[in-house]
Amino acid sequence: MSNEGRFIDNLRAIALHPAARGLADDAAVLEVGGEALVLTHDMLVEGVHVLPDQDPADIAWKLVATNLSDLAAKGAEPLGVLLGHMLGRDDDRFAHGLVEVLGRYGVPLLGGDTVSGGPPRSWGLTAIGRATHRPVPSRSGAGLGDGVWVTGAVGAAMLGFEAVRDGSGSDASAYLRPQPRLAEGVQLAPLVTAIMDVSDGLLLDAFRLAEASSATVAIDSAAVPIAAPEQRRWDALRWGDDYELLFTLPADQAPQIPATRIGMVEPQSFVPLFVDGQPIANAQGLGYQHG
Repeated sequence: MSNEGRFIDNLRAIALHPAARGLADDAAVLEVGGEALVLTHDMLVEGVHVLPDQDPADIAWKLVATNLSDLAAKGAEPLGVLLGHMLGRDDDRFAHGLVEVLGRYGVPLLGGDTVSGGPPRSWGLTAIGRATHRPVPSRSGAGLGDGVWVTGAVGAAMLGFEAVRDGSGSDASAYLRPQPRLAEGVQLAPLVTAIMDVSDGLLLDAFRLAEASSATVAIDSAAVPIAAPEQRRWDALRWGDDYELLFTLPADQAPQIPATRIGMVEPQSFVPLFVDGQPIANAQGLGYQHG
């Protein structure tokens, strides 16, 4: 188990409120006055999630977008964000990017905190949303025979990262300025049995969805749309940062949004995941994990 996994296991002994969902979901769901608030917090670290010389305007965009993607996986409508910002170079550029992304998605900045520190610098954001459907979907509801689906293609962020890293001048927008699937999440929330966003790699996130659902997911890798050359298919399936939605639907249903069926939910087996018929017992190497 990774250091991250061990630490989260320790936190599960503390996070006993029902809103925490056992720390096994994309976000917390807090019932308040007849509404369900969806709360999430993600961080970016220089040299880990973003390159050290990256334009701070793009960092601000990605910080907001990654958090909004968690709201999308709950079918939530964004209500506002709280920012944690470490001061440093080009803070004005960061503020400019923040204006752009918040304006793009119509989300207000509600507050937050600024600190000095680094390098490396880090940034955090809490996003608050309102559930548009009850019960709020989770990772844990996939059932036997369900189809496994994904919106869009994977691998574009991988190519974008490489373009920025190598200075090739190729299109890097998928990595620098991801587009959270908010509208799709709202449409899917009443239909799905399980859903999450693809942040750490399609295969790793499918493994996690299967574990949360106490099920086995079988993926047909050739069915997954990729935005990379065919010889990079395996890399695209593991790289992450795509922020598409991975979800399950009953076998006789299809979504009313553009999406591709890439597998199915099978009877629980000795492993959570099969890829092209091969059992995957360990999440190691399936995607990005801290520590």
